[in-house]
Amino acid sequence: MIDSRLRGFLLRDFQTTIAAPISVSGAGVHSGAPVTLSFLPADTDTGIVFNVIDTTGTIHPIKALVSEVGATDLSTKLANSAGVTVSTIEHVMAAIAGSGIDNMVLEIDGPEVPIFDGSSSAFLDAFDQAGLVQQTTKRRYIRVLKPSRVESGASWAEFIPYDGTRYEVEIDFETPVIGRQKFAGDMDEAVFRKEISRARTFGFMRDVEKLWAAGLALGSSLDNSLVIGDDNTVINPGGLRYPDEFVRHKTLDAVGDLSLAGAPFIGCFRSYRGGHRLNATALQALLADPSAFEMVELSQGVSPVPLRAAVNSPSIM
Repeated sequence: MIDSRLRGFLLRDFQTTIAAPISVSGAGVHSGAPVTLSFLPADTDTGIVFNVIDTTGTIHPIKALVSEVGATDLSTKLANSAGVTVSTIEHVMAAIAGSGIDNMVLEIDGPEVPIFDGSSSAFLDAFDQAGLVQQTTKRRYIRVLKPSRVESGASWAEFIPYDGTRYEVEIDFETPVIGRQKFAGDMDEAVFRKEISRARTFGFMRDVEKLWAAGLALGSSLDNSLVIGDDNTVINPGGLRYPDEFVRHKTLDAVGDLSLAGAPFIGCFRSYRGGHRLNATALQALLADPSAFEMVELSQGVSPVPLRAAVNSPSIM
């Protein structure tokens, strides 16, 4: 047994879904094309599923699991066995995890989740409008039992045991406007909403111009991205939302990417100079080692009870 005073996304014994359907519309940051995303309540043990609707009206389901992760160059992209994809899913997945939602279907009529302001705020607003309901099936958690680490050059990421859900994310950029920043803290719904959810995606003007020339980032603008100019200053009117907004957005990305485990984790995630690829690799490494984690339910408040039959299965829902 671990300490019953767990910290993080661990205060709910039972699974949840949204109380009512709700839709949002916006543009994709890379395609620039308009897209409508509908959030639908789902039964227990459904998990999070994207239903991609093509131009013929055919629905292509894609489970939001790390086993379905495809490209991770500019965002996190999911793909099913038929090759249908949905990209830039990290911000909405972070909002889902940050709201404590376990089961939901996301119907989308394009290949990319709308970017809105480059953070998770618009998705949180939608979930607040829809409301949440508690379901009748117990929640399941991934409890980290031993360190699990991956490295890529100077970058690394790891899970270590911890009595709660904690993130320690550090970035290091040569540009003085960013430099070396670190976010370290226990993560729960309140912390995510106040400290993380409004942090925007960011990039350099010199890189954005190259992406535009390549037909990418067509929907990127100062309305949905923090942009660093050639003079190493943030050129967005109004400046930063947080003094260390850059590392907070990297933490937001990590919350979204790690939610592809299919269940919240009990442990500490730490990374240095990470990104979507490293987040996915670290999660895959953890779930590939049955001795590194176990599945638990919460019983009598927040005391974890192992589920031995599920220990070897990384696809939880």
